[in-house]
Amino acid sequence: MKVLVPIKRVLDYNVKPRVKADGTGVDLANVKMSMNPFDEIAVEEAIRLKEKGVVTEIVVVSIGEPKAQDTLRTALAMGADRAILVTSETKVEPLGIAKLLKAIADEEQPSLVILGKQAIDDDNNQTGQMLAALTGWGQGTFASKVEVSGGAVTVTREVDGGAETEKLTLPAIVTTDLRLNEPRYASLPNIMKAKSKPLAAKIAADYGVDVTPRLTTLKVEESAKRSAGVKIANVDELVDKLKVLGVVQ
Repeated sequence: MKVLVPIKRVLDYNVKPRVKADGTGVDLANVKMSMNPFDEIAVEEAIRLKEKGVVTEIVVVSIGEPKAQDTLRTALAMGADRAILVTSETKVEPLGIAKLLKAIADEEQPSLVILGKQAIDDDNNQTGQMLAALTGWGQGTFASKVEVSGGAVTVTREVDGGAETEKLTLPAIVTTDLRLNEPRYASLPNIMKAKSKPLAAKIAADYGVDVTPRLTTLKVEESAKRSAGVKIANVDELVDKLKVLGVVQ
């Protein structure tokens, strides 16, 4: 059984984003980049399925700039078997990524695609659902537990007020939530071994997919700084302030 795991190179979650002076986007110059945390969970889950003997091959794929090769090497060091890097001169939006993943899935024929529910840089939460629509495969989103057996995958997902369990016939799409697992650290020997693992370099045109952006960013600006709090003497003063703010009548 083959598993395809799409991953994305994003601004490290420990780094505070800075907006460019001209307001055209986030400044990524000289900042630490890393694998999207939700995608890292997806890689870990694929590795655990392989350790259980369910999965025979893990293929990781990243779509973006050439520097994403470092992110793919990290996934290979964690335990993935081979990688595919699809480079693009322009920023690829979720629909374009989903179309490319559909083309890769047609070529690789995986039984399962596991990817993060969203990327922490744009928070779109769209790619997994779009890929499921394009392939016509069943989807289990926000997975907190994944079990594969008998040609099907059982996904437990958190919903308002509890948990929901779905059984999907393979092939299927699963998007991961934070509580699914805790990703492992790549050991130094595995980091060295990852350098010799196969990494195929492709471009979007190789798959015949048009990734021309459909959206235009008009302006990016930082959130307003939070003002300092104030102390109040009693409940009556609190109610008066809430009335001014329109919170209570």
